[in-house]
Amino acid sequence: MKLITAVINKRDADNVCDALNEKGYRFTKITTQGGFLRAKNLTLLIGADDDNVEETLGIIRTHCKERKEPVPIFTDNYQTYVSSVAEVIVGGATVFVTDVTYFERM
Repeated sequence: MKLITAVINKRDADNVCDALNEKGYRFTKITTQGGFLRAKNLTLLIGADDDNVEETLGIIRTHCKERKEPVPIFTDNYQTYVSSVAEVIVGGATVFVTDVTYFERM
C-alpha cells in the first residue's frame, strides 16, 4: 500500500476530487497555503493499493494543469514605491508517494 500526498492548486481541486470519487477512491482533504506565492492549495492524502497508484496519479495528471497568472511585484527603489506585474506558472500538482508499513480502517 502507498500513501499519495498531492498538493493541488485550489482551481484544480474540485475536478480532481470529483474524478477520484467517481473511481471510488477515499481521500482526506487539507486546506494548505504555498510559501512562495502564498496561494491557497488543497493537499490530498490518498491511500492506494500498489496496483492502483498509476491510475490515481493519472487522474491527478489529467485534472491538474499548469497555467500562467499575473502576480504583482513590488519594489522599493528608496525614492518611489513601484509596482509591476510578472507572469508566473501556477497550477499542476506536487505529489509524493510513500510506502505504508501499516494500515487499519477503524
